[in-house]
Amino acid sequence: MLSGNGRNVVLCGFMATGKTSVGKRLASLLGYEFLDMDAIIEAETGMSIPQIFSSQGEPAFRALECRVAEQVALRSGCVIATGGGTVVNRQNLDNLRRSGIVIALTADPEAILSRTGSGENRPMLGEGDRIQRIRFLMEQRSAAYAMSDISVDTSPHSIEDVAEIIVSRLQEIGF
Repeated sequence: MLSGNGRNVVLCGFMATGKTSVGKRLASLLGYEFLDMDAIIEAETGMSIPQIFSSQGEPAFRALECRVAEQVALRSGCVIATGGGTVVNRQNLDNLRRSGIVIALTADPEAILSRTGSGENRPMLGEGDRIQRIRFLMEQRSAAYAMSDISVDTSPHSIEDVAEIIVSRLQEIGF
């Protein structure tokens, strides 16, 4: 199968593109440990991501995210699911890239809207027209996601299919 030589597989991408679900399945296929950066932040702070945004604000959350990105980048043999905005910070992207390969999961705005449900646990969606907010944020972040090594559109695929596509793409590049 794949050797990977202990290099991490870092999943980035917009919210609701499947980073956590695909990441868990991919880790299982690769025999890697799964790390979810948002879950690490929640465990360390004892607060949910929306609670952190509400009580401390986005800048405080991004500082926590930076620290966790540095920590997980020191690990090896992991599939790492980042938060949706993690790699917008170039330092985070560079740290994570040094630890392995970066894969962007993408989806069309309509798929993201349907996957986010009410959006109440998505602090970056805010109030108002959620599809417009999704399009705006996707546009803002597109250059950061484009810096990934591999990109996979999750819109038309199941979690299992996306994980298999990633394994196939990793094989193609000799991971």
